[in-house]
Amino acid sequence: MARLFPTIASQFIFFFLFILATADDQSFVSDRKLLGLKKEKFSHFRLYWHDVVGGGNPTAVPVVPPKSNSSTAFGMISVIDDPLTMGPELSSKLVGKAQGFYSSASQQEVGLLMAMNFAFMEGKYNGSTITILGRNTVFSKVREMPVIGGSGVFRFARGYVQARTHRFDPTTGDAVVEYNCYVMHY
Repeated sequence: MARLFPTIASQFIFFFLFILATADDQSFVSDRKLLGLKKEKFSHFRLYWHDVVGGGNPTAVPVVPPKSNSSTAFGMISVIDDPLTMGPELSSKLVGKAQGFYSSASQQEVGLLMAMNFAFMEGKYNGSTITILGRNTVFSKVREMPVIGGSGVFRFARGYVQARTHRFDPTTGDAVVEYNCYVMHY
């Protein structure tokens, strides 16, 4: 009996590997159709992220203060509900909100961990989201962060965003950042 088990186990493994090797990719196509997914598309759009820290109606609120002796605000966590607009002025057309948080995650430079959804409220993307999770070294000219998912029009999204600071006010901490979004989705 002890000799029989390794033989049966090896036959099972061989059979399983054979099934995997002979499976065709068509089963994945039919699964995509069952999920209601159409042909994969590519979208590129630019919008402006308004992080308002100061004033009477901030859109970014610190919920955990930074370590007291940190020059990089290490340990700080802020929750955001930042406007996303078509142009760099806050008065330009509002197309959505960036909702989530950012945290200062570097002790050597101002490097943020960004975790946010771009929740769209206008046009063909209304009701849809993309999710961004990545590192943002805010004093770099261009920062790249991955798009790790989405909902609605952006279901099964993947891609990246490039962030460029358009304006920063060191007195208030307010910032306007241009986001170029490159997204593959169904």
